[in-house]
Amino acid sequence: AGAARIGQFARAIFDATPKKVHFLLHGSFGEVYKGHSTDKALLGGIMKMPPNDENIKRAFEIAKEKKLKYEFEPGDLGAGYHPNSVKITLENDKRKMTLIGSSIGGGNIEINQIDDFDIYLTGSSAEMFFTLVVENENYPGMLAKTTTFLGEKGIRIVNMQSSYLAGANKVLSVLSIDKNLSLDEVLELEKEEGIIFVRSLNKIVQ
Repeated sequence: AGAARIGQFARAIFDATPKKVHFLLHGSFGEVYKGHSTDKALLGGIMKMPPNDENIKRAFEIAKEKKLKYEFEPGDLGAGYHPNSVKITLENDKRKMTLIGSSIGGGNIEINQIDDFDIYLTGSSAEMFFTLVVENENYPGMLAKTTTFLGEKGIRIVNMQSSYLAGANKVLSVLSIDKNLSLDEVLELEKEEGIIFVRSLNKIVQ
């Protein structure tokens, strides 16, 4: 269940149909992923399947039908990560994105990194609230643009964290909010000077 939910979240953040996906499987994930069907669960999540979807067992077949290329590779993300962790790289013709997530037991997950930005987002938070991800240039007043925008739309911020990417002068903010943004609102916020991209995510399905 945890693996499928990590895949779901990665696909939601990518917010597009990937042409290929690479899974770097850390720790015990890299040792038992075939026997425990972790590979099928991760791939199913990437294809928007919730953990209880019976089609997960056919994930390889369905990916082939969708012409989605995929690769699983055992590897080492370092001592700081939970043994059941994975780095997912999604690509299409327009963009590439990476995400690191951990399955911490009982179907619970943590998202630890998005595109080299270190964050901490729990699956329970993503189930209870909508999630807004905003990347912007790092200059004064940028965070206020997002919070002011949400306030004007009557959207309450439940939790917020920001991560600075050294050398790139960019900031990634992850906000838990009580109401999802519409597509028009996402596009409106993205037009603000200095904002690079905005992703508004539904609650993760259990």
